[in-house]
Amino acid sequence: MSRGLSGESFLVTGAYGCIGAWVCRQLVQEGVPVVAYDLGEDPYRLREVLTEAELDGVALVRGDVADLGGLERAAEAHGVTHVIHLAALLIPLVRADPPRGALVNVVGATNAFELAKRRSLQGLAYASSAAVYGPADGSRIEDARNPSTLYGVFKLTNEAVAKVYWAEDGVGSIGLRPYVVYGPGRDQGLTAGPTLAMAAAARGEAFHIAFGGRCQLQLARDTARVFVAAARSGHRGASAFNVGGPVSHLEEVVRAIEAAEPESAGRITFDDVQLPFPESLDSGSLADVVGGVGYTPLAEGVRETIEHYRAGA
Repeated sequence: MSRGLSGESFLVTGAYGCIGAWVCRQLVQEGVPVVAYDLGEDPYRLREVLTEAELDGVALVRGDVADLGGLERAAEAHGVTHVIHLAALLIPLVRADPPRGALVNVVGATNAFELAKRRSLQGLAYASSAAVYGPADGSRIEDARNPSTLYGVFKLTNEAVAKVYWAEDGVGSIGLRPYVVYGPGRDQGLTAGPTLAMAAAARGEAFHIAFGGRCQLQLARDTARVFVAAARSGHRGASAFNVGGPVSHLEEVVRAIEAAEPESAGRITFDDVQLPFPESLDSGSLADVVGGVGYTPLAEGVRETIEHYRAGA
């Protein structure tokens, strides 16, 4: 694969996930070569958010992020200049198999930094998570100290790894901490409930979301845009940022679903139990580093998501 007119070529690990699919979509639409590096066998989320012609523009490489050699071969073969590292096992899978979770989520992330170091890549952005916070932590970036899950512990470890790679090897990076990402393709993980509810509403079915309270909901398309901008920023340092955005109560999510699909009224419910993180997380100087961060209003994002699922029914 040759580099695009911009001279860029992106490798996206975990590209078969929700954010990864939207990252690939943005890059392909920009005409930028992109390598989707994933251990999965079925890129169904890529098919969900990309057209067939767009998917033809993505190089699919099956590989494990725990295999540094595989990452290096993919980067060499495709002239990779930037990496967006998203591959991870989510909370339920880490809980079910902690050693495998550590291998993917910690060793895999370390391999992404090592790849950036060995190949002197131009940019590295990686996924951290709101799960780096505990329920009693403050909302500032530096307040993340007491994660309540192994998944959160692993993500906080990756942020520490990033600092060492910067201090010892000059590898700049940006870690981004999404909160509740929603939109087409979001079908797994602890916080997938709002999107699953939107898909159920589009099918005329009931759905119960297993959490409630207030949180920041971030449309997948917006989140992908921030990851791409972070990888391109040329950041000199090892910084982590919360993705930010407006705060909504799950009751507002339900109302937005009912407004977009009136026949769902009374069918979407939730447990009014707050997630084990602060309800609002400060994004700090993220906008200064990556440029303006635009957040799609909740009602608009919910409507778009339901329309997507309705069209695919």
